[in-house]
Amino acid sequence: MASSIEVGGSWSTNEDIALCQSWVNISHDPITGNEMKFHHMWSKIHGEFCQRSGSIRTEMALSSRWKLLNKELGKWRNALTKAKANIQSGQNLTDEMIQAQMWFGAMGQGKKSFVHFHCWEIVKDCSRFKIIPTGPPVVMNETPLHDSTSTDSPLDSPMETESPFVPRPPRPIGRKAAKAKRGGTSTNECVQLLEQIAKSTSLRMERDLKRDEMDMAREEAFVMQQQMAQEKDIEDREMKIMDMDTSHMSPETKAYWKLRRRDVMRKKLFHDDGPSNTDWLNYENH
Repeated sequence: MASSIEVGGSWSTNEDIALCQSWVNISHDPITGNEMKFHHMWSKIHGEFCQRSGSIRTEMALSSRWKLLNKELGKWRNALTKAKANIQSGQNLTDEMIQAQMWFGAMGQGKKSFVHFHCWEIVKDCSRFKIIPTGPPVVMNETPLHDSTSTDSPLDSPMETESPFVPRPPRPIGRKAAKAKRGGTSTNECVQLLEQIAKSTSLRMERDLKRDEMDMAREEAFVMQQQMAQEKDIEDREMKIMDMDTSHMSPETKAYWKLRRRDVMRKKLFHDDGPSNTDWLNYENH
């Protein structure tokens, strides 16, 4: 029962998903998506959101929530972009996600871990959030192909002319050697980050469970209150029927209210004592 839930309060995962789906469907509509005005667009998003989620949140609440999600999703896109550009040979998707979470936390001004993965799966193919991979600069023999810092041609270099065997600088340390040199520091950091993510996810799930329990308790209390109010209303109407003064009424009206009283009495007797002989209710003077 939607009216039993407060208009405000924390957003559930299902509401966030419904909001993102509605935003994608309306704002990226191939026919009308680029021509709608801002207010009209959010009016349509609000309509589709209510149909999807059954929520009674206002249009302004949806717009405010989307501003927060949009910021978090944008930060996650930037973090993934950096992680993809920094990923090394031999690393897998898990390493990439760990790096992305580290970049996300390093950006500050918000949560330290990204948790809106359901929303990301919905919006990741939209132009605003699509990740454009950027590869490393193209090099040959460890010298950039287009080096703007040098104006002399290698053919004009005196050293190159005098001796064709120029000693080359030491070869950079390999990735495996660098990793062995660093030791287990990065591994420990990754383990700590994974533990932090797991703890954060567990706390969020516990918080969502408590919120759902509170919402269910409010719904049950509301239903009970509605039932009590309905029963009291019926009781009041029955008392009015029983107390109705029929002395000034016409015979037809008296007969009508006499039947109503008989129905009320029969209902009371059946409810309290079960079926019984009610012929005495038909007496004229009762």
